[in-house]
Amino acid sequence: MTTPQKIQLKITGMGCASCVGRVEAALDDVPGVTSAAVNFATETAQVSFSGPVESLTHALDQAGYPTAIAHTTLNVSGMSCASCVRKIEGLLSGDPAVVEAQVNLATETATATYVDGATTAQALADLCTKAGYPARVAQEDGEANHSKAQEANSLTRATLFAAMLALPVFVLEMGGHMIPAFHHLVHATIGTQTSHLIQFGLTTLLLLGPGRVFYAKGIPSLLRRSPDMNALVAMGTGAAYLYSVVATFAPGALPEGSANVYFEAASVIVVLILLGRAMEARAKGRTGAAIQKLIGLQPKSARVERDGTMIDRPISEIVVGDILQIRPGERVPVDAEVLEGTSFVDESMITGEPIPVGKSKADQVVAGTINGTGALRVRAARVGADTVLAQVIRMVEQAQGAKLPIQGLVDRITAWFVPAVIGVAALTIAAWLMFGPAPALPMALVAGVSVLIIACPCAMGLATPTSIMVGTGRAAELGVLFRKGDALQQLQQAKVVALDKTGTLTQGRPELETIVTANGFDNDQALRLAASVESRSEHPIATAITRAGPAVPPDASDFQSLTGLGARALVDGQEIIIGSLRLMRQYNVDVSELKQDADQRAAEGATPLFLAVDSKAAAMIAVSDPLKPGTAEALGRLHAMGLTLAMVTGDNSGTAQSLARKLGIDHVTSEVLPDGKLAAINDLRDQFGSLAFVGDGINDAPALAAADIGIAIGTGTDVAIETADVVLMSGDLRGVANAMDISRRTMRNIRQNLGWAFGYNVLLIPVAAGVLFPFGGPLLSPALAAGAMALSSVFVVTNALRLRRVRATLPEREHTETQQTVAP
Repeated sequence: MTTPQKIQLKITGMGCASCVGRVEAALDDVPGVTSAAVNFATETAQVSFSGPVESLTHALDQAGYPTAIAHTTLNVSGMSCASCVRKIEGLLSGDPAVVEAQVNLATETATATYVDGATTAQALADLCTKAGYPARVAQEDGEANHSKAQEANSLTRATLFAAMLALPVFVLEMGGHMIPAFHHLVHATIGTQTSHLIQFGLTTLLLLGPGRVFYAKGIPSLLRRSPDMNALVAMGTGAAYLYSVVATFAPGALPEGSANVYFEAASVIVVLILLGRAMEARAKGRTGAAIQKLIGLQPKSARVERDGTMIDRPISEIVVGDILQIRPGERVPVDAEVLEGTSFVDESMITGEPIPVGKSKADQVVAGTINGTGALRVRAARVGADTVLAQVIRMVEQAQGAKLPIQGLVDRITAWFVPAVIGVAALTIAAWLMFGPAPALPMALVAGVSVLIIACPCAMGLATPTSIMVGTGRAAELGVLFRKGDALQQLQQAKVVALDKTGTLTQGRPELETIVTANGFDNDQALRLAASVESRSEHPIATAITRAGPAVPPDASDFQSLTGLGARALVDGQEIIIGSLRLMRQYNVDVSELKQDADQRAAEGATPLFLAVDSKAAAMIAVSDPLKPGTAEALGRLHAMGLTLAMVTGDNSGTAQSLARKLGIDHVTSEVLPDGKLAAINDLRDQFGSLAFVGDGINDAPALAAADIGIAIGTGTDVAIETADVVLMSGDLRGVANAMDISRRTMRNIRQNLGWAFGYNVLLIPVAAGVLFPFGGPLLSPALAAGAMALSSVFVVTNALRLRRVRATLPEREHTETQQTVAP
């Protein structure tokens, strides 16, 4: 059985939210498709299927929503004759996503036309390279990055042209209603019939020119019995136009007193809707600003060592193992390992942390980050799609293209919304004809057209995806990556946050905390002797003491590791013993003077050790795992959000309870093995409700997968990150509070948008139908209906854009105080 593959297709022709259901239905009917999710805001479809891509594109073409086509040019080397040309053409044409391929031997280039989203230009280049013809992309198709801006510019030009045509029509017809003297002027000079003919000519030009798009898309959708937003506009403006044509050229065919023209209604409707779409396109273009900002972080070229000289080469030519030079102030071109030099690198664009990070030999640098004042010589470790930056972009794009559970309800409503509006318009016309005052026909026409025009499924369709795009993009800028789109909705539903201890709450690396001396020894002397012995050990606690000691401790001889107890050695002719209380008793060392301090540190979660010199107690040394900066602040903020906090750890109960008291954690489950964490999570979920788990290690991966929401620390293992729903690019727990905050803000924004979209249609469609007229209320003008409809979509997108201004609820700022530790 063929394994389903996932691809993202760019869809054209979607005019409103009701199109989403039709595109999904068309894809679902294709044999081999297991799932299809369409995003109206990004105009993409994410499809999981097994089979040829042609079947998907054919189904979409039949449904009236063809896939976008992209073009690329490849520079191909290694071609020597015409047979090479045929071979490469056959190779490219054999890719199911390629529509057409042509190879030119003279220019050593290949041009390919392919289904955008089903493959990429780089994938086609790789196809040629694997066949023995090294290829690279000569020019990337830039349409994707600028399509929204181009669409907005095109709509703006169309709107201006339509407005120039509509203005005389509006003045000739409505000027007389507003200024009676103007009506007499028109009648006395050019005459009413000539005025109608001028309006007819200008309106015809407008509908055949800028307004043609509504008919080109709307009429076919009506014929397919799947009407969309364009169909509503086409029906409304078409009805007003045709009625006016009859009133102009055959007024006798209409009932007496009803031969009125509505050319201005058809004209103004088109102008206002085009204006609304232009504003919407500009606003929608800004919703993807975060992705464009991330893409903009990638340098275009890098300085590479080739044959002993430094040359600038395009980033696409950099391969793993290349030696690069990064000058002060430059962006890091690829993920790399530092070979020479020291510098501070600004990683805020990736991690959200504002403080530059020191880099020296053997450290890793990440593509897109900014080098400080030092020069670095590095070796490329990951390039192209494998860099951290590329993975971040990919995760954000996937999250932005996802469909939240709440969108399912919207899709079901928009599926029948347009047919329902057409039905309401028909009932409105019938009611006015039967019960309306004379002249009933023009009033029925006005009401029916207003119903068709004012209905706005676009606002309903944009309500969720635009907020997701902006919310996830802003989250990425704050160092929070939603790997799965539905995590955005699920996270704000969490009632309890469970956290691993080591590496999540704490640094995961023991550090020397306290030294208490006895019998005349001082701190420096005790630390010098302890570091001398522990430098011979690889135990994490020994390493912590060695790091805190002198750079070059005295030599230790006759070293003996006492498993589970400590160690002994000779230093400067003195016998040094360091270890537990039990070890001291074995050697008959009296530590009563130090025991109270040791017990206090142990109760507070630290590990106390005793140092003896020639059988005399010299010091108590406490080692602990320090808290990460901002941990207490982050947990306090989560508490303030009304969340229950739990700690699930394999550490002993005493240490865990001590830390929980210090941090205000509500529930502790300690001394659990990795598989025991699953049971602990299930117990917490049963007790408190929806659960988010925060972890960083391989042993946390099962818990991250089992939780309702798994949140991985970005500095943790790849296994943990792969199983998580949300990734914090920095190791700072304040990112959890930021993730929770932006999840809540985004969902609140979505509810506001949906409330507006549904409320707008529920309230204004009856007003457009004229339900207020019998009670002395107004009969809504079709032009006003068009204005209201245009602004409704703009409101939704503009409201979503407010999320771009979200600030971190807890900024990951530099701490001026010393690092917090488990024991003070």
